Amino acid sequence: MNIAAFFDIDGTLYREGLIAEVFKKLVKYEIIPSDRWYKEVKPEYDRWDKRQGNYDNYLLKMADIYIEAIKGLHKSQIEFIAKNVISQKGDRVYTYTRDRIKWHKEKGHKVITISGSPIELVREMSIKYGFDDYRGAAYVLDENDIYTGDVTPMWDSESKKKAINEVVDKYQIDINESYAYGDTAGDFSMFSMVKYPICVNPTNEILKKVLNDEELNKRIQIVVERKDVVYNLKPECINSF
Repeated sequence: MNIAAFFDIDGTLYREGLIAEVFKKLVKYEIIPSDRWYKEVKPEYDRWDKRQGNYDNYLLKMADIYIEAIKGLHKSQIEFIAKNVISQKGDRVYTYTRDRIKWHKEKGHKVITISGSPIELVREMSIKYGFDDYRGAAYVLDENDIYTGDVTPMWDSESKKKAINEVVDKYQIDINESYAYGDTAGDFSMFSMVKYPICVNPTNEILKKVLNDEELNKRIQIVVERKDVVYNLKPECINSF
């Protein structure tokens, strides 16, 4: 059986949210009106930036507008934008997780990304960093490859659990010897399923969940990367607000 390492992207590998980058492109190309950024998204961003709001709320607000914006577009348009985003921004990753991908590949482990970002972006990041497989939020296409406005999410914990089970069967993975890297509540199922869960730059919400889970608390590793320093923290030293 194979050992796998499951990686979230947004906030875990990539230093922000990939959907924020594609959102900016859609505004630039006037697919999304700029006033929607100022009226609907920026207030959520400002609340998070001031540490008064939830980062997930900021991302989910962009995701809601993104679903509306791409309805009626052809998949080639979003694929073009996704390629440009990763070409221009794909190197903005954390040193820790980039090095861990390299370490797992050297060990012969399967490296798989399971991300809530649009599948087109996840595919490009998967190619760039040599992942063996990937799963992302799938925005539904009709028979003419036009986006319908429907989406199969991959940002919630239950969806990620289902994706891992599919990958485990596909690659004959020994989940009891595998690893998972994530940063938000959507990654909780990944942490619960593997032997080696690593919480990277975690949100307060996921910290509360893992610290209050007696079994997971024994196995969790908490990593914080700031500037050019990586900190490994013990759960008992964490103050969750």
